[in-house]
Amino acid sequence: MNYKKYRKIPEIGITDRKWPGNVINKAPIWCSVDLRDGNQALEVPMTMDQKLKFFDLLVKVGFKEIEIGFPAASDTDYNFCRELIDNNLIPDDVAIQVLTQSRPEIIEKTMEAVYGAKNVIIHLYNSTSTLQREVVFGFDQDECVKLAVDGARLIREHIDSEYSDANYILEYSPESYSSTEPDFAVRICDAVCDVWKPTPSSKVIINLPETVEYTLPNVYADSIEYFSNKTKWRDSIILSLHTHNDRGTGVAASELGLLAGADRVEGTLFGNGERTGNVDIITLCINMMMQGVDPVLDFSNINECIDIYEECTRMKVDPRHPWAGKLVFTAFSGSHQDAINKGRKKMSESGSSVWAVPYLPIDPADVGREYEPIIRINSQSGRGGISYVLEQFFGVILPRSFQRDFLTVVKHETDDNSRELLPQELFDLFDDYYINVMSPYWLSTFSEHSLGDQKSEVEAEITYLGKPQTIKGSGNGLLDAFVDAFSTYTGVKFSINMYNEHAMENGTTSAAITYIEIKRADDGQIFLGAGVSKSVTKSSVRAVLSAFNRMIK
Repeated sequence: MNYKKYRKIPEIGITDRKWPGNVINKAPIWCSVDLRDGNQALEVPMTMDQKLKFFDLLVKVGFKEIEIGFPAASDTDYNFCRELIDNNLIPDDVAIQVLTQSRPEIIEKTMEAVYGAKNVIIHLYNSTSTLQREVVFGFDQDECVKLAVDGARLIREHIDSEYSDANYILEYSPESYSSTEPDFAVRICDAVCDVWKPTPSSKVIINLPETVEYTLPNVYADSIEYFSNKTKWRDSIILSLHTHNDRGTGVAASELGLLAGADRVEGTLFGNGERTGNVDIITLCINMMMQGVDPVLDFSNINECIDIYEECTRMKVDPRHPWAGKLVFTAFSGSHQDAINKGRKKMSESGSSVWAVPYLPIDPADVGREYEPIIRINSQSGRGGISYVLEQFFGVILPRSFQRDFLTVVKHETDDNSRELLPQELFDLFDDYYINVMSPYWLSTFSEHSLGDQKSEVEAEITYLGKPQTIKGSGNGLLDAFVDAFSTYTGVKFSINMYNEHAMENGTTSAAITYIEIKRADDGQIFLGAGVSKSVTKSSVRAVLSAFNRMIK
């Protein structure tokens, strides 16, 4: 790794920074740039119909500011803008945002594109970093300021003379702000504000983009606090963030930027954008929600967001994407599964309204997910996870001895096949090993007769290798009498070591399940079996036969 060819971006000279002691206690103003910044980064840009569908989604989840394109850059963006306006598709409480460079002909076409809209944000930008000024444009700071000021003045003139009927909000971005000299960023933004003359009651947006993420998130936060302290227009501007994710810390940069005093965030759903993407607004929102802060936007049906996003952008949400990936509410580890199971039971027992489940920072239901997929069974799973799935899906509450024994069965099955088991497959495996053990002995019929003083006599018809045999026995209750009859018939002495039964309340069929441990008299070895029937007595006898059949296999 040739690290010597790179140079560290200078840090901001703040010695009395205040932002580390701040907290985020309210949501910022959110602005989606999916239809402009996100769309321009797609291999195949969205069609008109896809843009309209995506716009409707953004409105549905609650965005009040939506950047819809760069109308002067392409006919597609221009036509989309007109489609929204001419067909009255923009709610009265939503402002569309359009991007424009600081060039007269582009500003002119931009103003034409938004004519007739009720609420419009005109977003002016020009590149301000040293690298951009020297390499791309070949001009100095004064020329850079003049370019921004000329554009700001022209926009102001258009609004005042021709487009005054609408509610216009003005926005300026010093592109590549995070690699622009901090004092120059203040200078150029103040110069634009000098032209627009905002007031505390009629603010403009100053957007400070981390167009390319070069530094640690705390350095970006320092720059936001520096700018906020140095600009002379602070009480008359909405300070906005626009972070990218080149270093993988776009979310952190925006969160720290909010701590540093920003009022607004521009970003995209699932972080779509150029290179490694923009900041993911969904992640930011749910991060706030899990801290008890109302994020304002509503992602309670995150599956719908995923479906529309993937359909319109042709991009895929990664299985490990924060809060949205299909695996983020899934536990494979046995210890994690056990902790989740115990946490959910504790909440149910306590009746608490405060979410507190290990390994699940939020309730999956709050983003429209189901509980069923949380526990997934593979070779890493433990008793807790296996027990959870059987109980939640089938109403099977395993005794401890069955938990231990069945864990070994599951691990063999998942290791041999190198895959996870779906819930029905897990139950079928349990069924085959403990319930449906009908060979070599099978129960045809049985009857119980009371002998008084809690004594019982049992007569049963047993089939062995296809041959029926009637057996009789007596004892203290049904099971003791059946064990007596069956031991006499087979010549194998055994006793009941553990008995447990319950109703399978969550199963597809109302039934009782009985769990039996039998102990072989010769060596004391324990064998397990289970029986299921609408009759508890029948399920008990079936459980004994299942355990015995497993013993002699």
